[in-house]
Amino acid sequence: MHDPAAEAARWMDQAENDLEFARYALEGGYHHQVCFLCHQASEKAIKSVLFGDGARTVIGHSLVGLIDKLSRDRATLAALRDGAAELDLFYIPTRYPNGLVEGTPHEAFTRSQAERAISQAERILEAARATLS
Repeated sequence: MHDPAAEAARWMDQAENDLEFARYALEGGYHHQVCFLCHQASEKAIKSVLFGDGARTVIGHSLVGLIDKLSRDRATLAALRDGAAELDLFYIPTRYPNGLVEGTPHEAFTRSQAERAISQAERILEAARATLS
C-alpha cells in the first residue's frame, strides 16, 4: 500500500542527512561538495513535499522546476525560488571539470558560495518541513 506520509518522511530524512554532511564538508574546506550537497538536500526536501502530496514518481533535478510544480499551493516554497535558482547553478559544475571554463570544481568554488548554499538549503528544508507538518 502506498503511504505518502511515509515516503515524504524518507525523502526528508535523507535531505536532512545530506545537509548535515554539507556542514561537515564546509569545515573540511570541500566547498564544491558543499554546494552540490546543498542542491541535493534541497531537491530531496522539495520532492518530499511532492511525495507527501501523493506523487509516486517525481522526475527532474531543477529546484526551480520542482518549486514551480508546488508554487500555486505553497507560497512559502515559492518565495524561495531565487535561492533555488542559485542552487540550481551548482548541479553540474560542482562535479565535472568540463562544467567549468577552466580548472576543476575543487579549485573553483569558494567558502562564501558554500556558506550561501547552506543558508539557502536550510531555508528550503525549513519550508518543506513546515509544509509537511
